[in-house]
Amino acid sequence: MPRNPTVVRTVPALRRAVDTLRAKKATVALVPTMGALHDGHVSLVRLAKRRAKRVVVSIFVNPTQFAPTEDFGSYPRTWKEDVAKLAAEGVDLIWHPEVKAMYPDGFATRIVPEGPATAGLEDRFRPHFFGGVATVVGKLFTQVRPDVAIFGEKDFQQLRVVTQMAADLDLGVKVIGSKTVRERDGLAMSSRNVYLSPEERRAAPELNRVMKQAAGRLRAGEDSATAMAAGAAEITKAGFVLDYLEVRHAATLAPIGSLKDGPMRMLVAARLGSTRLIDNIAV
Repeated sequence: MPRNPTVVRTVPALRRAVDTLRAKKATVALVPTMGALHDGHVSLVRLAKRRAKRVVVSIFVNPTQFAPTEDFGSYPRTWKEDVAKLAAEGVDLIWHPEVKAMYPDGFATRIVPEGPATAGLEDRFRPHFFGGVATVVGKLFTQVRPDVAIFGEKDFQQLRVVTQMAADLDLGVKVIGSKTVRERDGLAMSSRNVYLSPEERRAAPELNRVMKQAAGRLRAGEDSATAMAAGAAEITKAGFVLDYLEVRHAATLAPIGSLKDGPMRMLVAARLGSTRLIDNIAV
């Protein structure tokens, strides 16, 4: 039977635990999560174990990245199941703070990212989001002081924002992206997939199918505006309310016209019923 990881809930306890993990100069990897863990998260942990001797997983549903109209209160919380999954993977430490440990009374400092955070993708629809992400991830990096941190590519703009922040602020952590893990039908794994009704779940893989089809058109030489317009029509026809379907430069997220302009990433966000899904693929 796997040994349960150590769980800490205060910053002083975390610092003591990390100091213990670093005995004999062991390297430390951090996997930040909001819990409700699935196989995508497990893949992050497995990559972390390949990149460092010790692995810390944070589980914290961060209120500052949710707007008042979003699902902070109902976000899936599956603590016992999460601990069992992390124990099975041999994780060393779980950082599971209360909100007041992260944002104590009088907390007044926030990180306001620019660059990839203002690319006109997620930030256009969730203007609060990346400030909340950057602030909490900045805190996690300074609390845990990891050598590497693992983030999934499914949240691609977030990955670019965090990578830029770590470099700009000299935080001393290497941010590593991990490939999106998908269901057999192509749907990107997400904790929010549990919100989908059976009918919506059957329709959800259309996002990935349409993106792959549009990527093929781009590789065949079709201009991006035509390919994206055709893809948007297909997504709407499948029952989604589309927020965006765009191709951007894979490093900067700047608008891009063709493969000649650099590596391309296609990104999509759309609502299916009450559930908002995001995804992306390399072109």
